[in-house]
Parts: sequence; structure tokens; C-alpha cells
Amino acid sequence: MRVMALAWRLARPVRGAVTIATMSSDTTWEIAATAARLVVEEGLEFGPAKHRALKELGLPARQALPDNDQVESEVFDYLQLFCADTQPFELLALRRLALSWMERLAAFRPHLGGAVWRGTATRLSDIYIQLFCDDSKQAEITLLDQGVRFEVRAVKGFRGETVDALSIHGHCAELNEDIGVHLMVYDHDDLRGALLPDKQGRTWRGDMAAVRQLVDNAS
Repeated sequence: MRVMALAWRLARPVRGAVTIATMSSDTTWEIAATAARLVVEEGLEFGPAKHRALKELGLPARQALPDNDQVESEVFDYLQLFCADTQPFELLALRRLALSWMERLAAFRPHLGGAVWRGTATRLSDIYIQLFCDDSKQAEITLLDQGVRFEVRAVKGFRGETVDALSIHGHCAELNEDIGVHLMVYDHDDLRGALLPDKQGRTWRGDMAAVRQLVDNAS
């Protein structure tokens, strides 16, 4: 792991003259790069990975953190450098598994989000599917009717509100592993705001047709 971390740092571009501004920028970059490594190697989510990065780098808890866009950019670079032979297959397998669950829950307007949608997922990543329901309890009833065991917990939604998450262990035959599948239950009206793009114009989530196109294009 230390060898990979060293190679990761050596592979990064050389910075220019050192100033207070560049030192601050370099610290933010180092946090983002370390967090990216933790995301890929340990399957951490961005938030916990950034806080772990502070500890690994010996930085104070009050240190300003990079935003998720910075961390995601570093994750893409890390994957290209260290995981180019394995990650595309793992990502495709997870997208196929996600699509199978979306098809089972098509009545609830499922949208795939997280690393599996954005393209940074590995076999350590969970699947996050957002359901937009007229009746939030109907999704639970449908899973029960299908004989699916799940756990219900309260989590923070994409607007910062509390929503129910129905967590399932879904077996991925292609990876021969059980994968966490989390169904986040929203009101139907929340779908409108969910389709807003990020700073780069990329969407945060995609519907069944979009996920199917990604799978077909990669097959």
C-alpha cells in the first residue's frame, strides 16, 4: 500500500513556485488524493474518506476539506493509474446488478446514483438507487411481496432531508459477491429537483433507460 501511495504521489504533476496560496492548494489536493485512495482501496464514501485522510496526513480536524468534485476527479485518476485492468469489468457488473433491481422496482421511477452511476465504482462499492413514490410504504410492500428481506434505516437525502433507506444484500454472480443495495425512498415530487446537473453539466443520477444504455455500450 505504501508503494502504491508513493507511486500515486510521484505520478502527480510538479507544482510551481511555493506561496501561501499554493501551499493551501497543495494541502487540499493531498487530502483529495489520499481520500481518493481510501475510496478505491477500502470502499469508503467520500465524507469518511476525507476525514480519514486528515488523520493519515496528520492534519488538524479544522483543516478545510476538498469538495466532492475534487475527490471524484482524483478517484478517476487513481483508477486509471492502478485499476485500469479490473475496474471497468467490476463497474459493468455492478451496473447490470443495479439495472436488474431497477427493473424489479420500475413502478417507483428508480434512478441510479452514487459511484455506480458516476463511473468510479469497484467491487467494494455499494449500489444506491433512488425511488420516487406516490406512497413511500408501497416500495416496502412490493419488496415483501417479492420475498425480499431488507432493513430500514433513516439517512440523509440529496437535499439534506431525512429519508428512509431500504438496504438489501444483492448477490452479484459476475463478481461472486454479495453487494449492498440501498433503496432511498423519496416523494414523487422530489424527482424534479433530482435531475439538476453538477458543475460540469453531468447528472447525479440516471433512470433505467440511461443505465441500460451504459450497460449496452460497455457490453
